[in-house]
Amino acid sequence: MPHNKSKGSKTERELVKIFTEHGWRAVRVAGSGILEESPCDLITGKLGRKGFTVEVKSSKKNSIYISKSQINDFVLFSNIMGLKPVIAARFNHKGWFFLEPKFLKDSGKLLVLSIETAENQGKRFSQFFEG
Repeated sequence: MPHNKSKGSKTERELVKIFTEHGWRAVRVAGSGILEESPCDLITGKLGRKGFTVEVKSSKKNSIYISKSQINDFVLFSNIMGLKPVIAARFNHKGWFFLEPKFLKDSGKLLVLSIETAENQGKRFSQFFEG
């Protein structure tokens, strides 16, 4: 488990760096993924733009699975804060994709994001945040 947590932290820091390089400000949310009171990984904003809450996921596999309750809490928190929720997904050798939670597919107990959905519905950083 510690390896997974450090991998997630590293991925979040990588994304904060990308936001910063594009003129955004982003902060990692303490306890994200562990504490129920922290329903997102990053909060980001840019002067003159609507802010975002970001749920960061990465995988070596072809699909990422997320619990429905995690996404429901994430979207509710985003709405309460007046921020737009976005899933930031990185698949190995494919780079980052950004998409709205509505594009996650219901697989029964969990929601799933496949590489195919990410490639078809997701956008790259500049398309999503600068477009």
